[in-house]
This record gives sequence, C-alpha cells and structure tokens, in this order.
Amino acid sequence: MLYSVYVHVGDGHHSHCVTIPDFPGCFSAADDWDLLPVKVQGAIELYCEGEDMDIPLPTSLEKLMSSPEYEGGAWLLVDVDVSRLSTKPVRINISLPENLVHSIDDYAKTHHLTRSCFLVRAALAEIQKAS
Repeated sequence: MLYSVYVHVGDGHHSHCVTIPDFPGCFSAADDWDLLPVKVQGAIELYCEGEDMDIPLPTSLEKLMSSPEYEGGAWLLVDVDVSRLSTKPVRINISLPENLVHSIDDYAKTHHLTRSCFLVRAALAEIQKAS
C-alpha cells in the first residue's frame, strides 16, 4: 500500500529524517535516499508490533501537502508491505499431523522462531505466491 512519507532532507552532516503521518509518532532516518523505503517499512512494523489496532488507510498526498506542518521538506511515496504488519493476535485452534508439528517445531527452533511465527510466515508466503 502506498503511504506518503515526509522527508526532512539531510545534508553532509545530518541524515534524512522521515515522518510517517498516517502512523502518528512513527519516524525513521537514513543517510541515503535509497535506504529510506526499507527504514520506513521497518519503522512501521515496529510501530504496529503487538498493537491492537487497525492498519490506517493512506491519506491522500494532496491533503497532506496542504498541511502547514509539512513545509520545507520533500515527499516520498513508499510501498509498505502491510502483510508484514503485526497487529492484534487472534488465537485459533487447528489440528495437524503429529509428525508435521514436530517438523514445524524443529524448523522454527533452528531459525529462532515460534511455531506461530513460522505458521504466519508460511501462510503469508503462500498468499503472496498466489497474488
């Protein structure tokens, strides 16, 4: 999803700082313009982690540009992968073959993941493959 990001342009001594208006209080910085999208994605993921919240829809760039609090900087549109945002967890009950559960647990342990995290990543990977 494309989100507008306000960039306080840096210089030789200061990083480019970004404010993400649709996620109040969420910000990041990078020395290189090319790194800003990755930094924005990471900042939003951290902002949403463990929160019980709805992911906001992007505010139109036109509306944000007319706000007096955003003057003197630059705008950047960042394609945020909202499927990676962790919000309110929902407990579910599923049944799996015992040997599969052992395989999942072994894999998750060696990759420093929880069973739930592994299953979420596997599900998202399948969904993205189908898209």
